Amino acid sequence: MFNKIIKRAHRKSGKVTFPENSANGHQFYEVVVKHASRSSTFDSEPQNLPNTAAPPPNQAVIESLPPLKEVAVSERSALFLRKIQQCCSLCDFSDTLKFIVEKEIKRQTLYELVDVIQSSSFQFSEFQEELIGMVSVNIFRCLPPASHENTGTETVDPEEDDTYMDPSWAHLQIVYEILMRYIVSPEVDIKIAKRYVDHVFVLKLMELFDSEDQREREYLKTILHRIYGKFMVHRPFIRKAINNIFYRFIFETQRHNGICELLEIMASIINGFALPMKEEHKLFLIRALIPLHKPKCVSSYHQNLSYCVVQFVEKDGRLADPVIKGLLKYWPVTNCHKEVLFLGELEEVLESTQPPEFVRCMASLFRQIARCLNSPHFQDNILEEGAFIWVA
Repeated sequence: MFNKIIKRAHRKSGKVTFPENSANGHQFYEVVVKHASRSSTFDSEPQNLPNTAAPPPNQAVIESLPPLKEVAVSERSALFLRKIQQCCSLCDFSDTLKFIVEKEIKRQTLYELVDVIQSSSFQFSEFQEELIGMVSVNIFRCLPPASHENTGTETVDPEEDDTYMDPSWAHLQIVYEILMRYIVSPEVDIKIAKRYVDHVFVLKLMELFDSEDQREREYLKTILHRIYGKFMVHRPFIRKAINNIFYRFIFETQRHNGICELLEIMASIINGFALPMKEEHKLFLIRALIPLHKPKCVSSYHQNLSYCVVQFVEKDGRLADPVIKGLLKYWPVTNCHKEVLFLGELEEVLESTQPPEFVRCMASLFRQIARCLNSPHFQDNILEEGAFIWVA
């Protein structure tokens, strides 16, 4: 359902999919690595993680434990808890030749935890607090310095092929898979799970969207979308947190790696808005989505942004007037590529615009199209788009 909703937004560049493959008997989401510019990590008030029984992170020697299936039923609970605690030990990936045995033991232990949750062969729900504590220890970390911080450059080339790959991904991927399987598991009672997957956990999860590793952001996107669908109590908080990330990106940093993924999540959320639309949702369109056209890097996320905006107009035709006026407000002056993007989005908005709304913005709209046609910075595709809108 999630990918179907995003299909329209990717009809020109190809849809982001999550095909599954079978590796070592385990299914994981494959992702297409794309480049995105990085921004500063989303700030929040310092808060404590859920109080868990898991030990603090360390690099102690990880011992090999027997598989759960090979021990007596009466001993499985204690062994399962030991495995969770063992996975709280963080491995050093700065030198791949160090602690090879410990890394492999932890990797196999994480695989076993995935199997337990996915197959429901063990009542893991008794250890939800410890399990979420282990996930928190592994994924909630300081992100490495951004590429522009290492190179000293102010701008990032979106076409460059040097994509960051987190060296600890061999473990992080399995931990994310554990979290995702936990969220979607039918054994998880929402009333109990919300004690551990609380607002603090969700907020820290959203901070990780600034990761430069595209694979991590794809997992985060899927997991946050699942949380939004299953934990109804978190929905207003998630929308507000996404708002805050957009605000800081627009008006402060203009650097953030996860804008494209967050817009994909918002596209799914907008699709589920009921009519008549709440004032809160209209304000999100006016105060967040339309100003997202302002940053210079808008081309990196414009397809998803355009899809979100068009959905609003399709749901409520009266929003066409403020949308068109907003586009005209942030219209590029000398950037030909960005101007083509705006014209394409404007064309889609006009397809869903009713005559009363069109009349309100008609004069200013045609003045802008005329400027496009007469611009000294014109390109053939600008003339083509502008002429099409003029004739239509």
